[in-house]
Amino acid sequence: MERVKKTIDYLIDMFNNSEYLNNHPEEKRYRLEHTFRVANIGKVIAEREGFDLEAMVIACLLHDISYIYEFKTEEEWKNHGRTSARLIRSFVESLKFPKETENDILVGIAIHVDGEADFLGVKTPFAECISDADNIDRFDVYRIYETLKYAKYDELPSDKQREFCMNRISGLVRLLSRTYGTKTSTALFHEKLMFQKQFFERLLAQLDNSLETKL
Repeated sequence: MERVKKTIDYLIDMFNNSEYLNNHPEEKRYRLEHTFRVANIGKVIAEREGFDLEAMVIACLLHDISYIYEFKTEEEWKNHGRTSARLIRSFVESLKFPKETENDILVGIAIHVDGEADFLGVKTPFAECISDADNIDRFDVYRIYETLKYAKYDELPSDKQREFCMNRISGLVRLLSRTYGTKTSTALFHEKLMFQKQFFERLLAQLDNSLETKL
């Protein structure tokens, strides 16, 4: 896996030379940790689906490299997959993968936000799995903490806490109807959704038990 080591070195070097990330160390830490989590999820998908494991890990490691820049508009954020693909094209070409594998990596990175690339390429099941791995991380355990922190849940009055939980549960139920590019991606995604659903259901039950009217 020499290419993976080379990619990690490239990624860290790009992050370390980013003025924006160096001025925002919390964002730098989060983005790097998220990147490694996505790469590990991609590794599981590749192993179970028979994809090129080395190529999948590399694609996942590079998918968010455009975060070396600050996104000042919603449009810039929406384009960050395509921007990442442009940034790393020459690096990926230097790895000397077969052209089909190179396509998988570049297209997968470009489409991982909204499903669209800004260059000609084949959208394969492999390419779609970069987005899958990214989304699976977005619904894993750590995101429960992030979600509660961002919403300042501990500062909400009890009725708003209950409303927050019910809204999260409803949203998670809707997402459970979504399927992804592979059986592995779908199974992993549903597993994360069910964990979050159970968490918020239990939190809601605990809030209900905190009411005097329950006695």
